Amino acid sequence: MEENKINEANGAGNAPVRQDNEQNDNKSKAPFRKGYYYNRRRKYVNKPYYQRQEKISFKKISIVVPLLNEEESLTLLANEIRKALKPLEIPYEVILVDDGSTDGSLKVIKELCRQDKRFRYVSFRKNYGKSAALQVGFKHVTGDVVITMDADLQDDPNEVPNLLKKLDEGFDMVSGWKKKRYDPFIKKQSSKFFNFVTRVMSGIKIHDFNCGLKAYRREVVDNIKVYGELHRYMPVLADWEGFSVAEIVVTHHARRYGKTKFGISRFFKGFIDLITVIFSTRYIKRPMHFFGFLGAFSFLIGLIVNAILTYDWIMGHSLSNRPMLFLGMLLIIVGIQLFSIGLLGEMVVRGTVDEKEYIIKDKG
Repeated sequence: MEENKINEANGAGNAPVRQDNEQNDNKSKAPFRKGYYYNRRRKYVNKPYYQRQEKISFKKISIVVPLLNEEESLTLLANEIRKALKPLEIPYEVILVDDGSTDGSLKVIKELCRQDKRFRYVSFRKNYGKSAALQVGFKHVTGDVVITMDADLQDDPNEVPNLLKKLDEGFDMVSGWKKKRYDPFIKKQSSKFFNFVTRVMSGIKIHDFNCGLKAYRREVVDNIKVYGELHRYMPVLADWEGFSVAEIVVTHHARRYGKTKFGISRFFKGFIDLITVIFSTRYIKRPMHFFGFLGAFSFLIGLIVNAILTYDWIMGHSLSNRPMLFLGMLLIIVGIQLFSIGLLGEMVVRGTVDEKEYIIKDKG
């Protein structure tokens, strides 16, 4: 009897304890309810140790920064690059190419390289242009992936992980798209027109060819020669060599220091360079396809014009005051000349074709 009373008493005393345990269990399960779980998830994402970037397959990153008179921006740019690449935990190098700056840029560059051995520099004696700066920078890289960006702080180094992630999907080159730009009105509108013309003539469906923020696999920069003003057409050059090209939207900032290097003369130079790129990429090994087509077209039009005039002459009309006669003769002569140039070009190409000029992707 006494034992039963004791057991009943213990049972009565334990009942509230079981309820408390059930309540604690319910509380522990609360975060897994739908609404509460996602709230907790947002808080969890904000924790520092969760902000690590996804694993990148590249072993070393090389950043090439061409610059001209960017004295005030360089220290800030270096700090932003360090902060952006620190979470990746991948070795990197930064190659600063001074394109003949006349301010104190070189002094700042030397100080940055003295403080951080990951920074290196090349300095030109005079201004050769951005294409030359990129080409020399490409020759000095040691990483298996190359990033290019401008030194005016308008390109955001925090976009580097996004470029690498896109590149890691299997693309050979990734170009940035400054969808929202902080540039003067004239520069924005001329850039839109330039990109539209380049897109139509090249057949490459990207929006921003001239964005300085780009990522390349090492083999791309090893097989592309950049000169003149061809840095604007890197996606075109890469595509023609058989490399895959992609594009992502990147953040663009307003210029903080200095003045823009854009001028109206660069617009006309860019158009001429576009013609150069189209010819050098599509027809450099088959000149007859270019000159032969133009020559045949000119010859055909001239032949048709003269045939019509010959018919008029047979019908008794005088041709003494018909300028179309001279136009027809001129078109025939020009057509023959263009066709001859194409034949000569084919002869030159056949004598200079080298197997080394073909890029081999893989061997078995």
